[in-house]
Amino acid sequence: MVNVKGRSEVKRFIGGIPAEVATLLRGAGRAGATVIADEAKDRVISREVRGAIKVATKAEDGRIIAKVQVKGPGAYIAPWLEYGTDPHFISVDDSQRGGMSIGKINERVKAGSLVIGGKFVGKTVHHPGSRPHPFLRVALDTKESEARNAAQAFINSRISKTGIRTGGGDA
Repeated sequence: MVNVKGRSEVKRFIGGIPAEVATLLRGAGRAGATVIADEAKDRVISREVRGAIKVATKAEDGRIIAKVQVKGPGAYIAPWLEYGTDPHFISVDDSQRGGMSIGKINERVKAGSLVIGGKFVGKTVHHPGSRPHPFLRVALDTKESEARNAAQAFINSRISKTGIRTGGGDA
């Protein structure tokens, strides 16, 4: 009869591999996404948006997802910068009037509270639009291979003949 020792340890080791690989791949995704996020921060023209550029990772349905996203204060400006805006009219929304009539708002404008460029703006103002200042897509296009290399370096630095090292900080 053959006596086998260590079967439970081997089973436990093999059983833990999927979780270690998922952790490893999330770290690799974060390393790659950080390269893109840093480039986007360098390219964006708004300090508010720069502070709102974030990296997030998650494991979902057997996939690892790494995202560079704009979240938090200033995030609403990002699409306007990335794509620009068309010419449009701006008016005072009824919910923002604070109970004032258009006449009262116009009265205040004449008193100096709603003057743009030293001119009376009245009930509505025409915004000429703004040209785009792309930063997210351009960051991806210019740093794609560097991001891939960062992800690969992250993986390489954590895999050895003895196993996967999942702890120990970022890339």
